Amino acid sequence: MSESSPEIRASDADRDRMAKRLQEHFAQGRLDGDEFNARMETAYRARTRGELERVTEDLPERDLADLPGLVASAPGQRPRGVTRDPALVIPWLTWGGVNTLCFLIWLIVYLTNGASYPWFLWVLGPWGVVMLFVTLGVVALNRGQDPN
Repeated sequence: MSESSPEIRASDADRDRMAKRLQEHFAQGRLDGDEFNARMETAYRARTRGELERVTEDLPERDLADLPGLVASAPGQRPRGVTRDPALVIPWLTWGGVNTLCFLIWLIVYLTNGASYPWFLWVLGPWGVVMLFVTLGVVALNRGQDPN
């Protein structure tokens, strides 16, 4: 049996590569949330490479924007290499929400009682620095990965 035979058992690394491809298709809008979740379950349950490849058989191998001359870039499109990692959106939104709440509490106390120490900066600052380093690390890792 050849190494590329669909009957070869899929490894965890094969499943992880497929999950990354599905995430990319989801981020590009080819899959909605329910379809993405169903395909992810199918990918992680796949036992052979053939079963794994059927998960994306109706999706393009490469992003059509990567092919020269086929798709013109749309106005307002992000430059190549700048991606919004969905794994970072939720932590940043959480950081923003918590710090907005802390600031509003501080502002109410300040407006009702007069001068008040800006304690909310102790929440905003250190957590923001940690988030910045995590974001820079994720961006650096994503740049070093093979796009396929």
